[in-house]
Amino acid sequence: MGFILNIETATKNCSVSLAKNGKVTAIREFASEGYSHAEKLHVFMQEVLEETNSAFKDLEAIAVSMGPGSYTGLRIGVSAAKGLCYALNLPLIAIDTLELLARKIQITEGSIIPMIDARRMEVYSAVFDTNYSKIIDTKAEIITEESFLEYEGICHLVGDGAEKCKEILSNDRFVYHDNIIYPSSREMAALSYDKQQKSDTVDVAYFEPFYLKDFVMNR
Repeated sequence: MGFILNIETATKNCSVSLAKNGKVTAIREFASEGYSHAEKLHVFMQEVLEETNSAFKDLEAIAVSMGPGSYTGLRIGVSAAKGLCYALNLPLIAIDTLELLARKIQITEGSIIPMIDARRMEVYSAVFDTNYSKIIDTKAEIITEESFLEYEGICHLVGDGAEKCKEILSNDRFVYHDNIIYPSSREMAALSYDKQQKSDTVDVAYFEPFYLKDFVMNR
C-alpha cells in the first residue's frame, strides 16, 4: 500500500503529513500570524517525502482539508492538491476541517465544539459527540450568551475561535482546551486512509473548498 499526502491549510497552521495505512510517517507544520502557506507548503511536501525516502510516484492519493476556514488558506491548499492530482493522476480526498479539530481531543461524555475564528464575535463551528459523529452541522455563528444552551452536559470548546467565547460562555459546563488551537494534518492520516479504502473521493475537476461564507475583502 502506498502513501497518502495530507494537506491542511484552512487556518494559520500550514500542515503537511505523509501517511501509510493510516499512520503518520512524517509531518511538517508551522503556524504563522502572517499566513506563510504559499512559502511553506511545497517545501513541507518535499521534506516529508525526503524524510521517508519517498517520491511523488509513491503516492496513492492526495487528501486536503476542505474547510471551513481562511479563504486564502483553503485556496492555496486545494489548488496544490488538485494540481498534484492532475499531474500524477491520483484521487482527491476531502476532509472536514472541523472534524480534524474535534479529533484532537478524546472525551467520554458531553460534546466537542470545534471553533474556527471568523473575525469579530463570529466563529465557524459544529458539534460532535464522543464518537466524533457530527450532531449539529457546520455553521457560521455569532457568539452570544444564548449560544449552545440547547446542549445538555459538558461542552468541550477547541480551536482559535474558542478564546473569544470565554467572557460570554463562562458557565462551568463549558470546558476550554486552550492548548488546542489549529487543525493539523496529523489527524487527517486515519481519516484519509479510511476514505481511500471506501473509495470516498471527490471530483478533482469540480471540487471546491467549503468556504461557508462568501469572501469579503475587508474581513
